[in-house]
Amino acid sequence: MPTDTTPSLAALQRATRDAVLNGPGTLDQSLRQQIAAGQAPPDLAALVRKVRDHAYRVSDADVDALRAKYSEDQLFEVIVAAALGAADHRLQRAMAAVEGA
Repeated sequence: MPTDTTPSLAALQRATRDAVLNGPGTLDQSLRQQIAAGQAPPDLAALVRKVRDHAYRVSDADVDALRAKYSEDQLFEVIVAAALGAADHRLQRAMAAVEGA
């Protein structure tokens, strides 16, 4: 059972979002923010779109194609930022549907 000192779900969501998008990383913060918004640069667009729309279909080949330009840490950050952005988008749509019902 939550206590008065237990962070709220909203606070945990904000902290996670802030850590992923604004915290230290190997990718520039602005790039992580663009990726989360679904506005990836052309070379990352296919991977970001796949993570956002069909994450279960992401394969080693999708990531391997980008390893010449991006490090493992950078690719991890790309995938996490894309997943976070997709989750935020779905949550907003769900909340709008609930409010509209």
